[in-house]
Amino acid sequence: MATFRRILLRTPMLPTLLLAAFALMLAWPPTAPDAQAQGVSWPTVELELVTSDISAPTYVTAPADGSGRLFIVQQNGLIRIFQNGAMLNTPFLNVSTLISTGSERGLLSMAFAPDYAENGRFYINYTNSAGDTVVARYLVSADPNVADPASAQIILTVDQDFSNHNGGQLQFGPDGYLYIGMGDGGSGGDPNNRAQDPQQLLGKMLRINVEAGNPATYTIPASNPFVGSSNTLDEIWALGVRNPWRFSFDRATGDLYIADVGQNIWEEVNVQPANSGGGENWGWRCYEATHAFNLTGCQGPSAYDFPVLEYNHSGGRCSVTGGYVAREGAPTSMHGFYFFADFCSGEIWAAREVAGTWQQELMLDTALNITTFGEDEAGDLYVAGSGQLFRLSAEELPLSESLYLPLVAK
Repeated sequence: MATFRRILLRTPMLPTLLLAAFALMLAWPPTAPDAQAQGVSWPTVELELVTSDISAPTYVTAPADGSGRLFIVQQNGLIRIFQNGAMLNTPFLNVSTLISTGSERGLLSMAFAPDYAENGRFYINYTNSAGDTVVARYLVSADPNVADPASAQIILTVDQDFSNHNGGQLQFGPDGYLYIGMGDGGSGGDPNNRAQDPQQLLGKMLRINVEAGNPATYTIPASNPFVGSSNTLDEIWALGVRNPWRFSFDRATGDLYIADVGQNIWEEVNVQPANSGGGENWGWRCYEATHAFNLTGCQGPSAYDFPVLEYNHSGGRCSVTGGYVAREGAPTSMHGFYFFADFCSGEIWAAREVAGTWQQELMLDTALNITTFGEDEAGDLYVAGSGQLFRLSAEELPLSESLYLPLVAK
């Protein structure tokens, strides 16, 4: 099993620590801020360091093969494995010669096929040397910890306008189809209006079938919302996203959570229920979260779907990083909460819907630039950023152990 080390971030100087420790002993156990007032029993969470032997992590995931491995995707083109408490020296895959780097480009994510344990197929998303998005299929080699680079098959290529807003995440849904998050093509303000253009794949959530039909390309699921439409591309599952930086499926309900990075002021999280048939329009560039941004050529507000959560850029916040709903495998007190973060401020929040109203609470205020969350096969959640990987835990240190002070929200 991996060995984790608990860490404390943004703590005050030693005299303040000692005073806080004394106050803590008087009021043990700690409770989350405003929990009773909001009618929610918020968890008390902490970060446990897993490894600091990574560079610019863009995604963390695991195959459903019983191996207990974590796969860390790095922007520099490497996919690396954490196994039995250590990073393996040999990368699982190295595509550094295929990618463009700088800005928001690079190797952005990977997804294991639902039947990976049987067929060894997985998919990656990267920006190629021209800066365009590529989705490619690979196979594992005879060595389970090394992929076969010669097995690469290009599934999809999407031209990009600028170097930023590439989206880049891949994830298989509960339906077995591959979902792809595509940014709006970049620059600022979506100058080419890609997100609202139904003839463009940019600024969209895509849904394709890569595990059936022609093994070198893909097919369109018959249940996609715009199949047969003369003016909307068949691959499109939902429209109107700016830069979906990490989406996830609730492993218990199948609901889809999409964190979409805002332009100047507002960050947002959208939720698509599992029974949706797709076709949502999340509003960008007409709206930034629930706020009008550029209404030129837009319809009335009823034509758009709006986020369940939003926050502004006060306090040094700048860019949302989407996470996961904690379920079985994670600490029990975390179950049912959606965890997400801000890249610049390092804050981590929990949110959940209560009686039809979404509530959120600040869990941790860290010094990290959080670039991604992750989920392992068992259901534990992870946080990565600033060259480090952490497990998100709700376990509390006994008083008999070394001094532990919960992080205080700003």
